[in-house]
Amino acid sequence: MATTAHASNTANVSNTKGYYIALLCSVILSTTGVFIRYLTEHYNMPPLAIAFWRDAFTAIVVLAALLLIRPALIRVRRADLLFLSAFGLVLALFNILWTVSVWYNGASVATALVYSSAVFTVLLGCLFLKERFYFAKLLAVILCLSGCFLVSGTIGGSPWNSGAAGISIGLLSGLSYAGYSLMGRLASRRGINPWSTLLYTFLFASVALLLIILLRSCFPGANAPVAELFWLGNALPGWGVLFLLAAGPTVLGFGLYNVSLVHLSSGIVNLIATSEPAFTIIIAFFILGEKMTFVQLCGCALILCGVAFLKIYEMIHAAQQNGYFSKRARPTKTVARAKSNIL
Repeated sequence: MATTAHASNTANVSNTKGYYIALLCSVILSTTGVFIRYLTEHYNMPPLAIAFWRDAFTAIVVLAALLLIRPALIRVRRADLLFLSAFGLVLALFNILWTVSVWYNGASVATALVYSSAVFTVLLGCLFLKERFYFAKLLAVILCLSGCFLVSGTIGGSPWNSGAAGISIGLLSGLSYAGYSLMGRLASRRGINPWSTLLYTFLFASVALLLIILLRSCFPGANAPVAELFWLGNALPGWGVLFLLAAGPTVLGFGLYNVSLVHLSSGIVNLIATSEPAFTIIIAFFILGEKMTFVQLCGCALILCGVAFLKIYEMIHAAQQNGYFSKRARPTKTVARAKSNIL
């Protein structure tokens, strides 16, 4: 009995740790918009080139860090390499679909649609990973998605003019993001260290993106691959921002995302990740001086309420599992006899 209670308490601590890590991950990833906006506005850098260098620099930074700190994590089983290469392809696919969705739909609609991943992750996690599905999780999904739509400014009808093709691309970007979450959870179940996963996932993703850029150059009107890849030329500040984008929020954000998948189900982690647009809006308000509307403020509140509601439900469920809310035990015969003697 004591062993069961100890195991339950350990699981609760791991669960809480996972929530904090996932929230911190969302805060860190929300800063990527500042870097990407700088590169696109100041240098008009092609999105695919940004995606390639971001992934390549991330792999280089993680490799250097592991060589200095824990070289053993660089070695993975040969059987896991095929899995990690598929994982990298999913990340590359997400990068492409997200880029095309932003170009086709605009940033606000693309942001709203990519977080349909919360629904896909919950459903696919139940089907393929046998993760729990319950009403509280469904309600949290509804709250968070509603908040994403409010934050992105898509409620009102005017941004939704891209038609069925644009909506389909946006939903596919959400599906690919869900695939990333599910494969991250599978990686943790296979016993692959989260930082090893990060290294090889971004390495294979950068190779895939490089091949796509090279193949795309064969089509009429496309940029020459060298011109696209080295768009920044000798603009050292631009290269510095690109490197910081990888070394800072990408390494820490995606690294912590992988770590959180060790402690939590893919559905819950992806649901917490929907708080990223809320943090992005807040950061843009304080750093970039962008205006925050009342509707966006309400959206932020809805997202955070959804995440908090899910955590509170998990805490109550854990307490019930530990018997904290069970009925008071009946007095034993010894206690009952003692009471009768007193009376």
